[in-house]
Amino acid sequence: MNRLLRILIVVVVAFIAVIGGRWYAYVTNTTDPFDEVGIELNSRMPGPLNAWGCSRLKETFGNKTLPPYGCAAGGGTAWK
Repeated sequence: MNRLLRILIVVVVAFIAVIGGRWYAYVTNTTDPFDEVGIELNSRMPGPLNAWGCSRLKETFGNKTLPPYGCAAGGGTAWK
């Protein structure tokens, strides 16, 4: 039972690291703010992480493009 619990914890930590790493790469190093996987991950992040991700995307793409899903305010044409 102890070994099973240890394996489960390793799997959960690895899953979180992969998802978190993919999200971080999207909000900090992206060349395309409309990457489908990145948009979905950012829109599902908890409030403070989503807000931080949106602010990073806005710094990079602010006036050049419309905000991606999860970062749009109002009618979808303005950044949060």
